[in-house]
Amino acid sequence: MSTAVSQPGFADPVSDAQACFRAVLDAMARPGQVRRAGSDLTPPAPLAPATGAVLLTLADYDTPLWLDPAALSASEWIAFHCGVTVVEKRSDCSIALALSLPELSSLPAGTHELPESAATLILQVKALGRGTSYRLTGPGLREPALFSVEGLPRGFSASWHENHALFPCGVDLILCAGSTLAALPRSVSVEEV
Repeated sequence: MSTAVSQPGFADPVSDAQACFRAVLDAMARPGQVRRAGSDLTPPAPLAPATGAVLLTLADYDTPLWLDPAALSASEWIAFHCGVTVVEKRSDCSIALALSLPELSSLPAGTHELPESAATLILQVKALGRGTSYRLTGPGLREPALFSVEGLPRGFSASWHENHALFPCGVDLILCAGSTLAALPRSVSVEEV
């Protein structure tokens, strides 16, 4: 057994996965609000605890996963603990894991008949709550909210605008940093401030 595979997943798989799932659902319902996940998890490098927790919670044999080449060193751990199939082409995935933002249009956006077939992108960033500030508007927000992220590329809001314009299709984004996560569902508008 390789060193990466021997690193444990959740200590209590059912309870820990349920807690992480609630954090992800809450983050999707309240865009830009930071939630904790994976505090007790030690996934292999380069994965952050929250990134590993979201993968353990959402990825399984029914969700083809595309991995950023920079995260391939964790592929054995992911395959072992999630039972997921790793695909080579982004266009074939249900979930994508990236350490830097890929072109959103390269991921499945779903169809008007099946918008739920769009991909979910798990993006590991440097920090949540500091960095570039964005104004969020849309469902789940009574009034515009400010959200800061360190690690998104310049021009992210323009890229997100193209994704948002596809609604009800489009990619959903889960941002992970350390033991925290936040979400940007495809329904939310993002503007850099």
